[in-house]
Amino acid sequence: MRRRNAPLPARSAALPEEGVWLWGLHAVSAALRNPARRLRRLLVTRGAEAELAERAESPWRIKPEFVERDRLDRMLGGEAIHQGAALLVEALTPPALPQLMEQTTGPVLVLDQVTDPRNVGAILRSAAAFGAAAVLMQERHAPAETGTLARAASGALEVVPVLREVNLARAIESLKQAGLWVVGLEAAGPVTLAQSGLVGRRVALVLGAEGEGLRRLTRESCDELVRLPIRPAMESLNVSAAAAVALYELGRE
Repeated sequence: MRRRNAPLPARSAALPEEGVWLWGLHAVSAALRNPARRLRRLLVTRGAEAELAERAESPWRIKPEFVERDRLDRMLGGEAIHQGAALLVEALTPPALPQLMEQTTGPVLVLDQVTDPRNVGAILRSAAAFGAAAVLMQERHAPAETGTLARAASGALEVVPVLREVNLARAIESLKQAGLWVVGLEAAGPVTLAQSGLVGRRVALVLGAEGEGLRRLTRESCDELVRLPIRPAMESLNVSAAAAVALYELGRE
């Protein structure tokens, strides 16, 4: 017989279940608080249970399974900073773009082949902090919803809708039809974001992949190209840092 209150054995170290594993206290607690998130399995150490309960008031919608920390290490891999908590969930279903535009008022971030999940997670975190309505990406050449992305987002994945479109240029055209002014962020932009005169306009801010920048068709789809006023000693900013600076500047308009 299993000893009372002993940790439950994890079902497999290979994570065979369908769904997305989220880990880390921020990501897991945010998912537990999100009524739209469908939960499948919660693994938590005894030491992390109390802290998780402080972040997401219990009782939770799912019964926790208690495991040892080394079991989570083996399940999630040595690079996963899980803090003693992992949650198996179903991927979120985003709203349709027309519906989102009708129900929200903030700027929209459009990512043109930004593939690093940590960058996308950091962008989501800035989007949540500065009131962006959504982050829009391609279905291909963009990271899937993963534990790495969710942990970098620090809970923002549950707050900011992530929309995925097959054709980015077509999605940009839809944003224009919804009344958004599409602004591409590029180092060679003729004016700075502050100089572009966006007062009173709802903006879709387009950011390209680090190193390559905006692709030609994406650039041509923009209403305007702008730059951030970076000093000559530094050629460019990381795309997630650029998103944070640009969102802050838009909030000042």
